[in-house]
Amino acid sequence: MTAMALDWSSWLHLLGYYLALSLMAVGGAISTAPDMHRILVAEHGWISDPQFGASIALAQAAPGPNVLFIALLGWNVGLNAAAQAGSSAAATWAWALMGAAVCMLGIMLPSTTLTLLATRWAHRNRQRRSVRAFRQGMAPIVVGLVCATAWVLGRAHGVAATDWPLWLLSVVCGLLVWRTRLHLLWLLAAGALLGAVGWV
Repeated sequence: MTAMALDWSSWLHLLGYYLALSLMAVGGAISTAPDMHRILVAEHGWISDPQFGASIALAQAAPGPNVLFIALLGWNVGLNAAAQAGSSAAATWAWALMGAAVCMLGIMLPSTTLTLLATRWAHRNRQRRSVRAFRQGMAPIVVGLVCATAWVLGRAHGVAATDWPLWLLSVVCGLLVWRTRLHLLWLLAAGALLGAVGWV
């Protein structure tokens, strides 16, 4: 797919998209990755499939909050916009930083404000039946969103029918996360090792 150029209305659209998406990130920002893929890669072509996958993988492997992958996505959007405009090296850095800032501002501002207000209210009313029912009802939604994220990332790797080691590894990791208290960094290290030897 040919990448689409970004004008100022596109940047405003990107900011508005992340402002809206922020309120949907009930299972964490990673649970909204499939929709980000739809907008950034499939619909607008602002970044490529490899850039999308690499942004998430790099942010997950790095220390710090996993929401940093959104900054990397914005960074790549800015880099591509600068490349399309034929910008200088300094301007390329500025575009990339603006992309990261726009995406992070959009994803953080509504959810942070709402979370602050909602958690204070829920803590004061934690014994209410409606509050307990809401928390239990959100669990399957979060699981579904995380599974959708795994599907999008795994599908971008190649042909799903021939990538059975990748899907097997994904299922095993999912079971280990569910049934054990094994630290996620061990799973990331195992995945990196298997990738390095060419198994996945």
